[in-house]
Amino acid sequence: MNIDTWVWTATLLALCGLLLADLLIVGRRPHEPSMRESLLWVGFYVGLAVLFGLGVLVFSGPRYSGEFFAGWLTEYSLSVDNLFVFVIIMSRFAVPRAYQQKMLLIGIVLALVMRGVFIAAGVAIIHQFAWVFYAFGAFLIYTAVKLALHGQDDETDFKENALIRWSRRVLPLSREYDGTRMTTRLDGRRLFTPMLIVMIAIGTTDLIFALDSIPAIFGLTEEGYLIFTANVFALMGLRQLYFLLGGLLDRLVYLSVGLAVVLGFIGVKLVMEALRENNVPLVNGGEPVSWAPEVPIAVSLSVIVGTLVVTTAASLLRTRHLVRQAARDGASRGGGDSDGGAQDDSAEHDGAADDDGAVLGGGAAATRRPKAKAGRPAR
Repeated sequence: MNIDTWVWTATLLALCGLLLADLLIVGRRPHEPSMRESLLWVGFYVGLAVLFGLGVLVFSGPRYSGEFFAGWLTEYSLSVDNLFVFVIIMSRFAVPRAYQQKMLLIGIVLALVMRGVFIAAGVAIIHQFAWVFYAFGAFLIYTAVKLALHGQDDETDFKENALIRWSRRVLPLSREYDGTRMTTRLDGRRLFTPMLIVMIAIGTTDLIFALDSIPAIFGLTEEGYLIFTANVFALMGLRQLYFLLGGLLDRLVYLSVGLAVVLGFIGVKLVMEALRENNVPLVNGGEPVSWAPEVPIAVSLSVIVGTLVVTTAASLLRTRHLVRQAARDGASRGGGDSDGGAQDDSAEHDGAADDDGAVLGGGAAATRRPKAKAGRPAR
């Protein structure tokens, strides 16, 4: 793609304008968005991404449009998976629901900055060293295996990293939040609030997420413009999606399995591309490997969409079965005691309702996903 400077400039200004508007809205009125508000914002951002992809189709053709949609869907799926860790962080630090929006927006801005740096570095490195595809491919296959084999995260899996522990030890911290402020004054002393620790936790987590996601999209396109815009559109609306999904987030028990398939597929695709362009002396004497197949973008897009659809359907069927099984078990434990049976059954249905409307934060009330045989690795 030949992207003129003015197109890059216009794109950056438009995206920065959207982020600034989002920041001003949250900053002026911190609140927990309603389901309707969240749905409208998510629909708006998804619609923008679709319109952008159609624009790429009109001006650059189906190949680049397919690369954008494949990259956007992959990054969006990874972003949804990353929300599980945000849930744990918000719960662990007991961030009030009304203030979670601002922290999520800060996390999104940090993620955009980090991914922008990684994208620029990745494009420069790939143009200089073709062997980087081997490294990216191996890393994605390794990540896919971890996703498929490791158990799922819950609140006990979150470990405070060295930077968080150092901040707790060195910085003067208050015990209570003061709105969304990073500092507060108590007894004449200027103290940092727990909100600063939450921001550090989200920022360092964003760094790990970037290391996961950037190699994945390089396996679908080498166009820096498409890589950047796909990442931006995948992150925009993420804070509203956090509140919109609610209990549904906990029902996507097989999302990690689907992501393992997608990342494994992209990893193999990257290795095949590296073999076709090979110049590493240790591989085939430094000569390109002619038998390595080229995977068309249409096939990649079909694999990604098909995997995500099957994963979502299987997850919802599985959790529906678990809820019904829990209700039947509760009824059977009640035995002949009608009062006790009714109470047990009511308790089970209350638990099911908790799954449906699960709270995404707030300490002990934090949600847990139903256990499955495979899931996300501990970060």
